[in-house]
Amino acid sequence: MTDLTGKVALISGTGRGVGRAAALEFVARGAMVFGADLDAAANAETERLAESQLRLAVAEKGQMRSLAPVDLGNQVGADAWTAAAVEAFGGIDILYNNASALRHGPIDTIPEADWYFTIQNELHLVFHCVRAAWPHLVARGGGVIINVASVAAKRGVAFTPMAPHGAAKGAVLALTRHLAAQGADVGIRANTISPGMIRTPETAQFVDDPDGPVPGLLAQTPSRRVGEPADVAKLAAFLAGDDATFINGADIAIDGGVSAMGG
Repeated sequence: MTDLTGKVALISGTGRGVGRAAALEFVARGAMVFGADLDAAANAETERLAESQLRLAVAEKGQMRSLAPVDLGNQVGADAWTAAAVEAFGGIDILYNNASALRHGPIDTIPEADWYFTIQNELHLVFHCVRAAWPHLVARGGGVIINVASVAAKRGVAFTPMAPHGAAKGAVLALTRHLAAQGADVGIRANTISPGMIRTPETAQFVDDPDGPVPGLLAQTPSRRVGEPADVAKLAAFLAGDDATFINGADIAIDGGVSAMGG
């Protein structure tokens, strides 16, 4: 198991879903996690779970602190989050841009405000957090950036219109490759994770609907199941660690084989 002992990891969206799973996974591996979420109560529950996890462990390792509520969709919020992490733990080694918010709708009828909301909270949010964390990563002699993209960045989605989401995440893919190039001389690696259908509070309406399209789609894919938050969290923890130092500028799909099926 990848050892993250002593590493300071900023993880956004730690109130629920993949962000919560990642916070608990990174803490279990020894990281000093600094979380963030708009929902202060949900984020406090993640902190409680992390503390409980450490109490039950044979040996205490990492820890978790957070800034919540905080809006990372603007530079002020991203700067405040980063500054709080540096004050708490003395620096930054890992930035995991997990948080996002999106709105769906057909391209011909989706309100313009919903399009810009999605771009703001799935693309600009990543830019703001990278911009805030970059000098601190450089000061540490390098580090790791993990951005969350999506299989929707590379293929159409049939069961619901996702053009704003796909466009934003496609831009995250491109941005991350440029970060890998710019980070070469300062020791910063940057990669993307592209999840498929993962069971979260936001996807429950699709995943748990026996009469919806998702069960039929899953039956046609190699893994025959929906992903769990822990699946993504474990991949992120590996990418954050020293065993992944030759993985840079890459996009790794974690979708149960959906991408491999084409069409």
